[in-house]
Amino acid sequence: MARQGGTVLPLAQAQCCPDDLCLQQELTSLFECPICFDYVLPPILQCQAGHLVCKQCRQQLSLCPTCRGSLTPNIRNLAMEKVASAVLFPCKYATTGCSLTLHHTEKPKHEAICEYRPYSCPCPGTSCDWEGSLEAVMSHLMHAHKSITTLQGEDIIFLATDINLPGAVDWVMMQSCFGHHFMLVLKKQEKCEGHQQFFATVLLIGTRKQAENFQYRLELHGSCHRLTWEASPCSIHDGVHVAIRNSNCLIFDTATAHLFADNGNLGINVTISMCCP
Repeated sequence: MARQGGTVLPLAQAQCCPDDLCLQQELTSLFECPICFDYVLPPILQCQAGHLVCKQCRQQLSLCPTCRGSLTPNIRNLAMEKVASAVLFPCKYATTGCSLTLHHTEKPKHEAICEYRPYSCPCPGTSCDWEGSLEAVMSHLMHAHKSITTLQGEDIIFLATDINLPGAVDWVMMQSCFGHHFMLVLKKQEKCEGHQQFFATVLLIGTRKQAENFQYRLELHGSCHRLTWEASPCSIHDGVHVAIRNSNCLIFDTATAHLFADNGNLGINVTISMCCP
């Protein structure tokens, strides 16, 4: 198989009968914030007349949006907190497809990883704050990050140039195969004072479920040495930082990078394959 080379720059859902569902909807409606329409969750504070507003909106207000009364002093509504503990709230991404209903203590954790939340720009090392649907990710990358090289095929060479550049540096390339797009990332950062490490990984421009269908292999070759890493790609919903935090990537130090580099350039063989059914 021919190789190509490219250079890059630096909880469970509750089952309810119709009557129970109507009751749940009536109860959750009591907790709707009049400003953002998200839910007011414990600890629940009220104005002096008993009106509720969520914590995020309350921090930006001096008067109650319902009665224009003072929001100070802070008054806890313990009765509503007890009701909230008996209610299952829908995920905030219900409008985009999530059907889970959760206890208020589980809701923030789920929403942080919900498959239906908007996708953020997966390009590391940038301050891009774009968010959108999965279908719009590639279009965003092609228009807003035109410097990223894209190679076709399941077996390519990812060439990172100038790996001796000081400070934190990211090298990014796209690989297209099997009808999907993959983002290849080599990240150099300082893990502890004076000690830099490299992290190499592959992300699928797709969901976590789709990522389970693939395997990737990274190989560094030298005259007398070879370093190989094999793993399943992460979804861009999780991102590079999750892969690094979980050590789900190829990790090597500066000395190892120099062992395989040629004039400050590091070539990584990248092979994508589909998992056997």
